[in-house]
Amino acid sequence: MNSNQKPSREESIEAEITMGPVHSAAIEPYRVRLFVEDEIVKDAEITVGINHRGVERIMEGLPVEKANSLTEKICGICSNIHLWNSVMVAEKGLQIEIPERANYIRIIMAELERIHSHLLYLAHGNEVLGHETFSMRLFYIRETVMELLRMIGGNRVQYGVSVIGGVRPRCELNEKRIKKIREGIDFIEQKVSDFANRFVADPMILSRIDGICSISKKDALRLAVTGPSLRATGVDLDLRRDMECYQPFDFEVITQEGGDIKANLLMRVLEIPESIKIIRQALNNIPEGPITDRTWKMQDTDIIKSYVEAPRGRLYHSYRLEDGRVRGSIVRTPSMSNIGAMQYAVIGHHITDAQLGIVQCDPCFTCTDRAIQIIEI
Repeated sequence: MNSNQKPSREESIEAEITMGPVHSAAIEPYRVRLFVEDEIVKDAEITVGINHRGVERIMEGLPVEKANSLTEKICGICSNIHLWNSVMVAEKGLQIEIPERANYIRIIMAELERIHSHLLYLAHGNEVLGHETFSMRLFYIRETVMELLRMIGGNRVQYGVSVIGGVRPRCELNEKRIKKIREGIDFIEQKVSDFANRFVADPMILSRIDGICSISKKDALRLAVTGPSLRATGVDLDLRRDMECYQPFDFEVITQEGGDIKANLLMRVLEIPESIKIIRQALNNIPEGPITDRTWKMQDTDIIKSYVEAPRGRLYHSYRLEDGRVRGSIVRTPSMSNIGAMQYAVIGHHITDAQLGIVQCDPCFTCTDRAIQIIEI
């Protein structure tokens, strides 16, 4: 067929569409290659690594408290959970018993950060969807939780709350701070409820997300999907139920069916009230006592592993201590496996849905781009 002839209806057109590493729908740089026929995605390839900084290599040999602080730099959205998990590695290895009040403050910070992360995800998702009004309203709601995080930790990003043995003295919760947290979560709960009611009642939005870029429960498990994206397929798995520090709190593990964009968006909407429920329980029952134990003694340890439920899913940290310094640090973030699954989820769907299908897992490419794998042949 020459260049002047149009293809017949029976003929398909094969093409490669490349997006990124800079794209208006992408918060962070990454490259997407979509292989399409008649505007339907037949295969996809996502390339990460542009944000690579080699954090694990930089941590090698650093004093443990300095190395822990560095883990906050892995991600600006989930910096608290990185620091907390890295600190817990040392606490497990050194067999430090954390003051109960410190655990409650850590839980409050973790759930506030989860709310912040989910609201950012929802705002970005609506931006990619093309609904700028919903996006801006969600950013407005998010400002409340950002101010609460700033009030406790002193910063809107990288709060530096956890230290080995507890939390920093500046993060103590007095009556004034507790009152502001109560007011803030009441406001967020009402506004998120109003948003949810309007969101699910909008037929234009539902037509773009219902049944689009879905992944089955079987494929989600096969592809090692984790966190809300796994629970969006109906798998009832949340590490918080197994974490000792969460045992005093009652909350429901939210699941959805279908594993599509709608299920992923609703997962975050419905998890926010559960985080608020946990925060209220922590505020109502926070025990008296110290918030830091500095009586521990440094010693060498074997490799210690720690898993926590980050906003995006299972987060893994491990290292060993030698003369008070970190050796062999490994960090595995949930986005590493979730991103790979999204390559599979977009296949068979229209090219206009591909970018929304990729971001439905709330990928954090900065989290993912922290190490390289060298394979010897």
